[in-house]
Amino acid sequence: MSSTELLLIAVVALFALMAYRMMPVKGIAAVSADELQERLGKAKKSESQFIDVREPFEYQAGHVPGFRNVPLSQLKNRMQDIDKSKDVVVMCRSGARSMQAAKLLKKNGVPRVLNVTGGISRWTGKVEK
Repeated sequence: MSSTELLLIAVVALFALMAYRMMPVKGIAAVSADELQERLGKAKKSESQFIDVREPFEYQAGHVPGFRNVPLSQLKNRMQDIDKSKDVVVMCRSGARSMQAAKLLKKNGVPRVLNVTGGISRWTGKVEK
């Protein structure tokens, strides 16, 4: 096999891994920024908890009102702060870290997890600093 063929195989494998990591997981629902806007405005707000999994400096630069900051890097150690009787809506910058957080939450017994697709990058509503 030539080095070009090996490089091609490596690139295809990398893209396959990235695609696999972005695939929906059973029990994790995708919610768009528009759907999130509706959810935040409805009475269901009390039935959900909203978690921004970005790092504190990102959160402080601007976050969606109603979201609290639990960085992905700390989430595993802060599971006791998560109310498993409520839906958990997770958000990050683009949706990738929040998908990792959603998977972690599911593994730790949270029955209903929603991941904001596109993250805060797609958010057009109010932002707090």
